[in-house]
This record gives sequence, structure tokens and C-alpha cells, in this order.
Amino acid sequence: MSRGFTLLEVLVAMAILSVALVAMMQLSAQGLRLLRVSEDYQGAVRLADRLARTAEPDHEGVETGQQGNLRWERRVTAVPVPDELTSGAGPQPRLYAVSIAVGWGVRRTLELTSLRAVVLSSDGSKSEAAMR
Repeated sequence: MSRGFTLLEVLVAMAILSVALVAMMQLSAQGLRLLRVSEDYQGAVRLADRLARTAEPDHEGVETGQQGNLRWERRVTAVPVPDELTSGAGPQPRLYAVSIAVGWGVRRTLELTSLRAVVLSSDGSKSEAAMR
């Protein structure tokens, strides 16, 4: 009666252990990749939010730039105002769509669009309302 393991049993145990270790290493590497993607996405969200808040929508235009590894584009376009909103003697509102696209990496893009209403009063000053 033998009290030890055979060479075949040891080889099978080592093969199972090596497959398990490789799987654990791959899971760990995938977790790190997902953490990096999440970090990039959060940076893009913060940049897009800041660009949307600092937009001055009083004329149409396109601005582009880069911050670190993030490329961005801010586009302001006029939106037609329905006749029901423009009739009357009061101040006339103007609507602007503010679209922001932030890109990073090869095919990663985040887009944010908001609608801004700019009302010019009789003295020429403007007031702004944002709708997201």
C-alpha cells in the first residue's frame, strides 16, 4: 500500500492550479482596465459639465480644444423659437442648443446637449435660463 501521490496525480494537480492562477491574473488585469476606463469617463463627464456651465450662448459657433488626453468640441446653434413664445410686446427669447462632445482613446466619446434660453430686455441686458 502506497502512502504518497503518483507522478500523474501531481501533474494533474499542478495543471489545475496553473489554470486557476492564470484565470485569476486575467480577472485582475481586466478589473484594472475597467478601472482606467471608468476614470477616463469620469474625467470626460467633469470636463463636459464644466464646458456646459461656462458656455456663453449669445451667438452661434464652434470651439475646440484639448485638456490632457481629452479632446473636446463645443457647438452652439440657434434653435427656432415657436411663434406662441414670440408674440407679444415683451422681451423676445432666443433659444440656443449647446452641444459638447468629449473624446478620448480610439473610439470613446461622451456627448452632452443642453438648451439655453437667452432673453434680451429692453435695456439690452440679457438673462439666461438653462434647460437640461
